[in-house]
Amino acid sequence: MNRDDQDTGAEGPWRAAGQRSAERPDDRSEDYLPIADHGLIGDLRTAALVGTDGRVDWFCAPRFDSPSVFASLLDVRRGGFWEIAPVCEVVDRHQFYFPDTNILITRMFTVDGIVEIQDFMPVLRENDSAHRQRLVRRVVNIRGGMFMSVRIAPRMNYGRDEHRLERIPEGVRFSGDTLTVSVRASVDLELDDTDAFGEFVLGEGETALFVLETSAETTGPTEPNESNDRPTGTVEAAAADELFTATVAFWRRWLSRSTYTGRWREMVHRSALTLKLLTHEPSGAVIAAPTLGLPEQLGGVRNWDYRYVWIRDAAFSLYALLRLGFTQEAQSFMDWLTERLRDATDGEAGPLRVMYSIDGHAHLPEEVLGHLEGYRGSYPVRTGNDASGQRQLDLYGELIDSIYLFDKYGAGISHESWTDLCVVLDWLLEHWNTVDESIWETRSGQQHHTYSRLMCWVAVERMIRMARRRGLPGDLGRWIAVRDRIYHEIMARGWNDEERTFVQRLSADDGQQPANILDASLLLMPMVKFVSPVDPRFRSTVEAIRRRLVVDSLVFRYDPEQAPDGLDGTEGTFSICSFWWVEALARTGDVEAARLALEKMFTYSNHLGLFAEQIGLTGEHLGNYPQAFTHLALISSAINLDRAMG
Repeated sequence: MNRDDQDTGAEGPWRAAGQRSAERPDDRSEDYLPIADHGLIGDLRTAALVGTDGRVDWFCAPRFDSPSVFASLLDVRRGGFWEIAPVCEVVDRHQFYFPDTNILITRMFTVDGIVEIQDFMPVLRENDSAHRQRLVRRVVNIRGGMFMSVRIAPRMNYGRDEHRLERIPEGVRFSGDTLTVSVRASVDLELDDTDAFGEFVLGEGETALFVLETSAETTGPTEPNESNDRPTGTVEAAAADELFTATVAFWRRWLSRSTYTGRWREMVHRSALTLKLLTHEPSGAVIAAPTLGLPEQLGGVRNWDYRYVWIRDAAFSLYALLRLGFTQEAQSFMDWLTERLRDATDGEAGPLRVMYSIDGHAHLPEEVLGHLEGYRGSYPVRTGNDASGQRQLDLYGELIDSIYLFDKYGAGISHESWTDLCVVLDWLLEHWNTVDESIWETRSGQQHHTYSRLMCWVAVERMIRMARRRGLPGDLGRWIAVRDRIYHEIMARGWNDEERTFVQRLSADDGQQPANILDASLLLMPMVKFVSPVDPRFRSTVEAIRRRLVVDSLVFRYDPEQAPDGLDGTEGTFSICSFWWVEALARTGDVEAARLALEKMFTYSNHLGLFAEQIGLTGEHLGNYPQAFTHLALISSAINLDRAMG
């Protein structure tokens, strides 16, 4: 038996993390589906979550970071939803993706028959300047006679704004101050003060169709046009068939460019499709997750907005897409990133910010949506993210490492980009030995983080590699001197010789033992070529992490009792760290343990192969969902384990 299966004893943070949180007096948890009971659909501009109960309970429009139209995921009473469901008792529910696509199918099994809902947002061609944002819901009766109900209950601007409701040909229109949502249906809809609703009967083989379309302007009814996509004002079955067929073709054409042929093709390709869904095609930006406010602890306060571009997450995403052969997406993100490099300005946080909006804005102030109760009472619900103002020195290493890989395996960077990188590196050479909040964005004050030093070393080392490989200009003598100084500092001050492990924070001086605080981010050391995976120092670090941060195949980031992070409550295990664990085991030569850990991690995915940011110790998904960071780590661990297995 592997030690992964044995070490669940007294050490480590999981006792606190596994404790049940206090329920709020107005707890309504029975009204919320588990986070994992959702599928994701999207159109490369925004996305929606659809529950296994047939409810769209998260949808922001027209972009990922726009205010919500449906947000019952964060408040069942005030958030808004779009539900389609059988009127009779549902015995069982299942969801799956139409093969090799992002078209979601929800099947409901009842005593009267079987019905399925096909949900998708049409994407017809790449970089489509004529793209229209639509959410298509096609209800198909598979067997029996089905009595169905539908209720469309939008609540604009996170449920804060009222809207006007009126009839239009074949449907209804909801008009807010900044957004119009039109829904055309093949069945009759009734109206009350705020919602559209109805009931309808489907015989065996019959279909009902609903098409939602958004508009950023509150204009009159859309007139039919001569588009190949059929008029907006139609709900003809033939038009829906064409949209379905074209969207299937789009996703399969995109996925066919993947170069992955390894053992875990289904999971890797689902992760790739998910990463693509989190791409904002018009700009090339890659967001961290499509949701906000989903808790890291039920009933807790660790509820953040992830609908932005974290430089770190996007850089890792670029790496994953390059590994799979998706060079066009890598180029699009590089174009977006080039603009951020060009706009880089010196400041207390550094020339680059931790995160940006899709448009590249760095000012993302937090706001509490006080009227929303939060997922299962997890209050507060926040938009924006104050971490955008933090100094996180590690992001320069992750960024420059990805640029190095793009320069090596992609189209290569331009003279202007190299010049901008040299300016950024000049700043880093002067500030690498300062304190920061680092990768986990703690709110307990800045520290000298070992991981940040590690990634500063990566930034300088990759710049040296690029300069040498292509003969690019740079002050190599100075760069090499700083690189070596960082290396020696990590070895001297980031290594606890008594405990035989690298630790989270550097000691104050050479010769002084640093605090024995473990951090799962140090599993990346051999992956970025800082140490050999068989270096005794790394091997013993892996063993220390195994004893104190690993339970089953799940890995905590750190122990908050040892290293308080300035926040109340606890959190689950961090999904990306669990995949880092797999890769670390594979690189150290423990291939069988790595394979077992990876297969175990797949059991923690939801029914669609999707992962939230965190996993609780009873297997529940926690945090924003699905998370790009996790899926790119899955891709990397699968590729490297394939290689280790031969």
